[in-house]
Amino acid sequence: MGTVGDAASDGGAKRRGCSCTKEDFLPEESFQNWGTYRRAMRETFPRLWDRVTSRSLEQLELTEVKARSGHEMKKNLTWWDLIWFGIGAVIGAGIFVLTGLEAQTAAGPAVVISYVVSGISAMLSVFCYTEFAVEIPVAGGSFAYLRVELGDFAAFIAAGNILLEYVIGGAAVARSWTSYFATLLNHRPNDFRIHAPALAEEYNRLDPIAVVVVAVICVIAVVSTKGTSRFNYIASILHLLVIMFIIVAGLTKADTKNLSDFTPFGARGIFDASAVLFFAYIGFDAVSTMAEETKNPGRDIPIGLVGAMSITTVIYCVMALTLCLMVPYKEIDPDAPFSVAFSAVGMDWAKYIVAFGALKGMTTVLLVSAVGQARYLTHIARAHMVPPWLAKVHGKTGTPINATAVMLLATAIIAFFTQLSILSNLLSISTLFIFMLVAVALLVRRYYAAGRTTPGDRIRLAAFLLLIVAASIATAVYWSTEEDGWWPYVITISVWFLSTQGLQAMVPKAREPTVWGVPLVPWLPSASIAINIFLMGSIDGKSFERFAIWTAFLLLYYFFIGLHSSYDTAKAAAAANTQQPLKTLEEGAARH
Repeated sequence: MGTVGDAASDGGAKRRGCSCTKEDFLPEESFQNWGTYRRAMRETFPRLWDRVTSRSLEQLELTEVKARSGHEMKKNLTWWDLIWFGIGAVIGAGIFVLTGLEAQTAAGPAVVISYVVSGISAMLSVFCYTEFAVEIPVAGGSFAYLRVELGDFAAFIAAGNILLEYVIGGAAVARSWTSYFATLLNHRPNDFRIHAPALAEEYNRLDPIAVVVVAVICVIAVVSTKGTSRFNYIASILHLLVIMFIIVAGLTKADTKNLSDFTPFGARGIFDASAVLFFAYIGFDAVSTMAEETKNPGRDIPIGLVGAMSITTVIYCVMALTLCLMVPYKEIDPDAPFSVAFSAVGMDWAKYIVAFGALKGMTTVLLVSAVGQARYLTHIARAHMVPPWLAKVHGKTGTPINATAVMLLATAIIAFFTQLSILSNLLSISTLFIFMLVAVALLVRRYYAAGRTTPGDRIRLAAFLLLIVAASIATAVYWSTEEDGWWPYVITISVWFLSTQGLQAMVPKAREPTVWGVPLVPWLPSASIAINIFLMGSIDGKSFERFAIWTAFLLLYYFFIGLHSSYDTAKAAAAANTQQPLKTLEEGAARH
């Protein structure tokens, strides 16, 4: 116990800041020797119950948990930085690569509507993230939010998927970077990849350029957050200039006949494409992880997040429309759609500008992703769910160097082997799952507060939440069966509507936001739950299989390591504050 307590102190943090010993990775009491580990394993089920019912307090996340990094992150970001981080984080591989693929194979010219649907889902999630980021401005993002509202166990499952989201997302963008680099040099993407026929077909195109790009991004990300911000918004301005060129030049070659068959794949194609194109909006959550480094979170985060997402959605819809006006959807190239489209309309020289802009966009996406994913991992390590060595913040740079390097190493390995089609689907399902959980957590935050919510209201809240989620799942499952009947939708949507109405009418709110809050609660969070689950139902079965395998791996890690690490850390924190009631530290905190 003394070891854990020391680990949380300043002295312990400084002593171990540059070391790489067992104490940096497994300092907790349960891992001191085989005897303590066997004892911990025998207590797995009571410890699991403790963690399932534990909810961290905001003040704990903002003070003691944050202090476990040893050094403070520097508060030097404003709303201007956050808007450009948001634009830089989002506009990249999705619009430049997946637009062509989904227009050709799933939605046709109605890919524009697919972007609208995905954008609405993303905006609803932005609202939920913004309220949390303003109220709990720490580096942990959705992990910290879920830990406060849904407890340790739910937060860990989300944390694993958050890390998967960033690794897969970074790998997808890195491989797309190679595709547009090849276009810039008048080559096909596979000309720069190594063919390894001994590997499975979807993993046998090895991409060394993607690895090099990720390594360079890693170096930039660890130097300075403010420096990264300056680089990002300069690169993003250049990127927006290229996008303006694509739209204006492309519309000069527009042919409205290309929109005559607007929905060749029907409504199902539109929603199937929306589920994949949600990948194009991923990245804004990285901005919420920068709340700890923001000068005025209450003002800067809402402006930064909502402003960036609004700009991005408009740009995506206009760019998709421009592409579909330039060439028939059947002739759109799935790898480099905009570059090839300009070649097809006699503007071959323009493809170099497009490729340059795409490379700029993907570079900023990788850079902001590197910043965001490291801060997620840092806060997860502060809770000791992964080794606390990853929580260290460098005293000079004020950045989490260890977490940045580890996450980008994993990204480089995945990017080296795996094709984009696998990455985009797996990424979308993981992200939609997390966003759904954040919306649930927001409803819990507004309608439940320990000591104020009565047992009856708590039961009603749980019942209505279960009905909202169940109705959303039923809608998504029926949609995935590809049946044409409409009456099941009437039933499931009615259940969702009545459950949301019941929550509003029969459960009193336990709190209101102090600075900035989501409007129209519970309707907007409930709609976010429904649309995220619905889009998940449009994703292919193999992606769900990979998602299940990853979740099973997370559970194994949690039962053998993460559960005991976080339990010991909570117990040590409670013991170090025996003069205070346990509930001021963690609701349902580790028992003695």
